Amino acid sequence: MPIISAPHEFNEDDLYVDLRSSIGMPLYLKCEGFNFAGSVKQKAALEMVEAAERSGLLTSDSVLVESSSGNLGVALATIAASKGYRFVCITDNRCNLATRQMMEALGAEVHTITEPDPEGGFLGARLAHVRRLCAGDERYVWLNQYLNTNNWRAHHRLTAPHIARRFPELDVLFIGAGTTGTLMGCARWFREHRPAVRIVAVDSVGSVTFGGPAVPRMIPGLGAGVRPPLLDESFVDDVVQVPEIDTVRTCHRLVGHGFLFGGSTGTVVAGAAQWFAEHTPDADRITAVAIAPDLGERYLDTVYQSNWVRHLYGSAALDADGSAVAETA
Repeated sequence: MPIISAPHEFNEDDLYVDLRSSIGMPLYLKCEGFNFAGSVKQKAALEMVEAAERSGLLTSDSVLVESSSGNLGVALATIAASKGYRFVCITDNRCNLATRQMMEALGAEVHTITEPDPEGGFLGARLAHVRRLCAGDERYVWLNQYLNTNNWRAHHRLTAPHIARRFPELDVLFIGAGTTGTLMGCARWFREHRPAVRIVAVDSVGSVTFGGPAVPRMIPGLGAGVRPPLLDESFVDDVVQVPEIDTVRTCHRLVGHGFLFGGSTGTVVAGAAQWFAEHTPDADRITAVAIAPDLGERYLDTVYQSNWVRHLYGSAALDADGSAVAETA
């Protein structure tokens, strides 16, 4: 095992779960939550911060500011603490309590938006808040994960080549769509080096990313209320949209076999199951990988909380006795 001196120096990049033996799905799940930031967002956060340092945009007096529904905020808080920067995260009230507490424990200042923008939803409201902060103080440096090409370059440089080396016979890759940094970085790499690999984007119902109507969404991570500027659909072969109730059910199904994954991972696995059902009668004959962005500890008071689930999705989201999720203490 490596010896490190900074949290961002470690990322477990070669851990996969074969879902055949647990839930009977012919899918290898690339687990991106085993680093000190707890998610795939550590890669993009570090790439964006170090690019800003190289360009001279970040100085010792700079204050990092970013809009995030959770995981990127934790990643930036981790890196900022390690490198000695102040960090302000703009999130909204869908952000899990544990995520907000983690950012604050790491020294970040968290601003929580409580009212969505009439047109851009919570994301639009968060972005407006960031712009107001930056306009009022020149020390603020907005990395802007939504426009920053280093967001996707991190996955072009790291994530996609790792998958390709581990699975030389890869046929299909499932990737969740949030800012679309992971999606675009991997899709571009495979188009350049392994164009036969089919790229399937997984999105949440209610997201506008691929042109669907905006509907309120309660599980942070995937999906967007504003079309991601990084997205280039020409690199995507298929799109699957997953209702949040299927995300919840999939998370419970996985945790029933001991795998506590986050909501984004539940969405991606549910999307893969939907794609298999619609596109191939013999899924066992193909090699498929899905990227699992995070683990489930930050979702204990939402996705894995029975009262929260029942309130939003009804009792149909749970087992008959509610045993798939924890009861309120």
